[in-house]
Amino acid sequence: MDGVRYKIREVLDKNKIEAFLQQARIGHLGMVDGHLPYVVPLNFVWTNGKLYFHGGTGGRRNQVMDANPEVCFTVCEEYGTITDPVPAKTDTAYMSVMIFGKAQPIADLDEATYMLQEMMNKYVPGYYNRPLPKQHVDKYRSAVFGGPVQVYRIDPQHITAKENPIEEEKMFKPGKTV
Repeated sequence: MDGVRYKIREVLDKNKIEAFLQQARIGHLGMVDGHLPYVVPLNFVWTNGKLYFHGGTGGRRNQVMDANPEVCFTVCEEYGTITDPVPAKTDTAYMSVMIFGKAQPIADLDEATYMLQEMMNKYVPGYYNRPLPKQHVDKYRSAVFGGPVQVYRIDPQHITAKENPIEEEKMFKPGKTV
């Protein structure tokens, strides 16, 4: 029964998935650390059918991906609670996307510059009054770690998406009772 119910929630509309990934602000990168799962939240950019993120070159995340580049990147937005007179039928309105692939470090300066410019366009639109120069990216140092920043790309091998859309008349509003 559950398999059938959740099949109904499957999203196959590529434009809807694309729009969702472009506006979502946080994703969770799932990795395999030996035999253990390891998941970290990240800012990211979805562009040209690929997912990009970056971070300091040191640290556990990069070591884990170097040892095993197989990853799952999950993005989820929760839109509120859908109420029902039957408590067991109360549900959550959401959309989620899972991207499976291999995380690849990007050495190409043009690609890294493009990705970091896209990151600024997404998270601080209009804040910088000129494009990011390649020389800046080449010398860019993380303010947090004091080391160089590594850009990664995930070329999706498989994408799944699900949603439970908002039902405006059933959305929970504090103080409302049945």
